[in-house]
Amino acid sequence: MRVTTTAAVAASREVPGDDGVRRPGGEVHAWLPGQNQTLCGLPLSRTRLRRFPHVPFDYSGTDVLTEADPEGWLCPRCLAATAGRREREKGWVRTNPRP
Repeated sequence: MRVTTTAAVAASREVPGDDGVRRPGGEVHAWLPGQNQTLCGLPLSRTRLRRFPHVPFDYSGTDVLTEADPEGWLCPRCLAATAGRREREKGWVRTNPRP
């Protein structure tokens, strides 16, 4: 199996979506398909996290979860790990050069 650079979701439980496709619920972590651990270092098998390779981890630190959302908690370490990746994908640009 190939290791990809696009993070997918690993969650503690699954809920059926409106279209019948399973969705992540509960505790949500970022996971790179092909690896056996989340980006924050939790082993998938020991923590019994379910893998969702069809759901991209596209959450940000400013997302607000409500009672209506099936996701109960987003891992802050996984958010930080994926935010760094998003910044690197855009490319490094100096915004305030020195004189």
